[in-house]
Amino acid sequence: MKSVRQIIALFKKDLLLEIRQQYSFYGIILYVAATIFVLYLAMGNPEADVWNGLFWIMQLFICVNAVAKSFLQESRGRMLYFYSIAGARDFILAKLLFNTLLMAVMSLVSWLLFVLLLGNPIQNPFRFVAIAVFGGFGISLVFTFLSAISARAQQNAAMMAILGFPLIVPQVLLLMKLSTVAFSDVLQTGLTQMILLLAALNILVIALSIILFPFLWKD
Repeated sequence: MKSVRQIIALFKKDLLLEIRQQYSFYGIILYVAATIFVLYLAMGNPEADVWNGLFWIMQLFICVNAVAKSFLQESRGRMLYFYSIAGARDFILAKLLFNTLLMAVMSLVSWLLFVLLLGNPIQNPFRFVAIAVFGGFGISLVFTFLSAISARAQQNAAMMAILGFPLIVPQVLLLMKLSTVAFSDVLQTGLTQMILLLAALNILVIALSIILFPFLWKD
């Protein structure tokens, strides 16, 4: 019970910081809107396959920008304070929870902007939104864990990108293939297997975070 209260308290702390520092959130939205607008000027209304690929590439870069600050913004003094009042597992779970929520919001915003500017080739919007949010969860989990690692390497954000892209590319390719079911009324074979595989990858990242982060926490 105490652990749950600590996770909720740390989650509220990140949420309040995000609300007070609105320039960060709006900066990401401006980046997304500007990029999609440039795509609109260059491509107009792309075909469904191109639309789908552009969406997931955009999700990848949004996550890098939104989640990178997760640990990099925490100073050494603040980390020492958190070390004295909370456990490592509570801290990393609160970060994972907050970043998945942030990425879910950003996924919805980017989907709305894509529909407004690049057209709507999606046959089943609800199915695509569910996949987009689910995929945003997975991408944010990976980059949150990598942000924790890179934060211990002298605040080197470049390390997160270097480590992250080889790990995230297979997941993005799976999400691109999975989301194609929203562009037609015909369900493709192997859909359940892809969902289970992505869910297993998410569970693996959470387990690795819980197991390995305490060693970084003590450093």
